[in-house]
Amino acid sequence: MRKIISIVGAILISISLLGQQDLITQGDSAYNSEMYTEAISNYEAVLDQGFESAQLYYNLGNAYFNINMLPAAILNYERAKVLAPADADIDFNLNIANSMIPDKIEPVPEIFYIRWWKSLRNSFNLYTWTIASISIFVMLILCAGIFFLSRNILMRKFAFWSGIFFILFSIAGFSMTYTRYDIQSKHLEAIVFDPTITVKSSPNQLGKDLFVIHEGTKVFILEEINEWCNIKIANGSAGWLPATSIKRI
Repeated sequence: MRKIISIVGAILISISLLGQQDLITQGDSAYNSEMYTEAISNYEAVLDQGFESAQLYYNLGNAYFNINMLPAAILNYERAKVLAPADADIDFNLNIANSMIPDKIEPVPEIFYIRWWKSLRNSFNLYTWTIASISIFVMLILCAGIFFLSRNILMRKFAFWSGIFFILFSIAGFSMTYTRYDIQSKHLEAIVFDPTITVKSSPNQLGKDLFVIHEGTKVFILEEINEWCNIKIANGSAGWLPATSIKRI
């Protein structure tokens, strides 16, 4: 009975994958024929089935860009960048889209080592950091084993100093992994979709007007209360706006 269930499950998964690939092929064909709305429908249908990839988000972003829906294009480029942070094509198209939105926000200058740390963290996706962290930890365990079990003084010294090295890199690796997981799992970054939105001093319409931002602007979500999000933008300014005015990356 279990074998039959496994076979049926495998068949259903295969059918689902074939259906997804068929939708992607149709989407690509529509895109190449400049039928961008149809391409978007096919790509979105694939995402609705639970499948995602950097290439799919990238193609969807391109389709939205070609019908001048910049917030949706930026959102999907950003989602593609999460899965493939080192992809030059994604970066190039994202920069072009960002250059076309109304808000030109200068980021707060950061201390060089913080800037370097964030750059390193964002150089790889969550999967890569997870594998790297586990691999470094395994090397640490190996060094510990050599240090405690070996009778050779030189080997013990080598294992000790190598272990120190791997301890530091293990801490850094797991820190990078946790930070990326935290951002991705909680979707703490978002794109503004309202053409114009006034950021408030408190989570309600009675709050004081602080500043105005426009569609396509990227924000970092600090907390959420009663359908309002406390957000921060690149220049450090923060305030509240309705959760419905943004879409999370």
